[in-house]
Amino acid sequence: MTFLPASANTGIRFRRVDLEGKPEIEARVENVSETNRSTTIAKGNIKVHTVEHVLAAFAGFGVDNAIVELDANEPPIGDGSSREFCKMVQSAGIVSLTEDRDTYTVTETIQIEMGETMMTLVPHDSFKVSCTSADKNGRFTQFYSTDVTPKTWEKELSHARTFCFYEEIEYLIKNGLIKGGSLENAVVIREDAVLTTEPLRYTDEFVRHKILDIVGDLSLAGKPIRGHLIAVKPSHSGNVEMARQIVAQMQKPKRAAQTFAPPAPEPKPLSVPAAPSQIPAEGAGAAGIEQIMKWLPHRYPFLLVDRVLTIDGNKIVAMKNVSANEPYFQGHFPGHPIMPGVLQLEAMAQVAGIFMIKAQSADNQIAYFMAANNVKWRKPVVPGDVLIIEVEMVKSRGKIGKANAVCKVNGEVVSEAEVMFLVQGA
Repeated sequence: MTFLPASANTGIRFRRVDLEGKPEIEARVENVSETNRSTTIAKGNIKVHTVEHVLAAFAGFGVDNAIVELDANEPPIGDGSSREFCKMVQSAGIVSLTEDRDTYTVTETIQIEMGETMMTLVPHDSFKVSCTSADKNGRFTQFYSTDVTPKTWEKELSHARTFCFYEEIEYLIKNGLIKGGSLENAVVIREDAVLTTEPLRYTDEFVRHKILDIVGDLSLAGKPIRGHLIAVKPSHSGNVEMARQIVAQMQKPKRAAQTFAPPAPEPKPLSVPAAPSQIPAEGAGAAGIEQIMKWLPHRYPFLLVDRVLTIDGNKIVAMKNVSANEPYFQGHFPGHPIMPGVLQLEAMAQVAGIFMIKAQSADNQIAYFMAANNVKWRKPVVPGDVLIIEVEMVKSRGKIGKANAVCKVNGEVVSEAEVMFLVQGA
């Protein structure tokens, strides 16, 4: 891995020199593709895994622009901390550019809750993180709070190593799936024992590493943040969702300015063609809400399909108008309404259920949601959006069906999943 300088306002970019054309991926939250145990960014089929420790080194030292060249799909793991990456930055040196640094000051409280992860970001005059870390059983509960500055970053956070609980990785170890993992690049906790090749670098090293991950993941918002983050049992998924919410808050003034700006002049006929509608045309199998309510037992406020647009072969397309009157917007979130991802998943399941019920002429039966796999939420859905739900059946055996589903807004995928369900009498 090589760090290279970059010009102002270009941000952090990862360059895969092992691939033809040396493709680059910007370290921005919209490029995040996976958050399972680490943070992965991608463009198409090009991916870079575990970017958070490198990003934390840049963000901790206040480096806004750099190019990271890699000859593999993941940075070297080092010792599981950011220490080696910090040495690279310090060895190269940091240069101040003539352009003003663009920071973002949080204007309103942002709150998220994902599983056991709870995070609140409040306005503050610096970047501060207060974090509580613990496992599911409450073991090794630790708390640490600090203003993140280049000095505190290098001394108090950058040396904290990755840690994991043995029961979480036992299957991976026994099946040879993490051959690069060892006690030289991670601390392993087994029952009440801490397994490591050297003494803990801090008495509360675990929570400090959680903050290290937060610093790296939040840098995906694209600007240094001024705000106080209070985190309980943080995760990469939670960190990245918080980065998304920060970006959404950044864009609110711009959206408001566009809302209250004078209307744009009417386009001249024939000179500027109108943009095509993002709502697919209706086709065979189209159905309104009256027919949908005959197929599905769901009712307000849990009926999440407004219209079936088409049923063609093994595919069905439906839509949901996301209104500002949706009851969940009162609490998700006050002042910043976002459609919960689990309700997008439920909408996919309902559309898949319609297909199965119609295909089997089982009008008096119910499609029961059985499982969801490979669920991904990519972009927030807000009031005024029209959710287009596309479902393709991939397997149907008797009363059980399996389907691939996506939700789109303006032609862009906002969520996706594999769903499985069972059709039977109520």
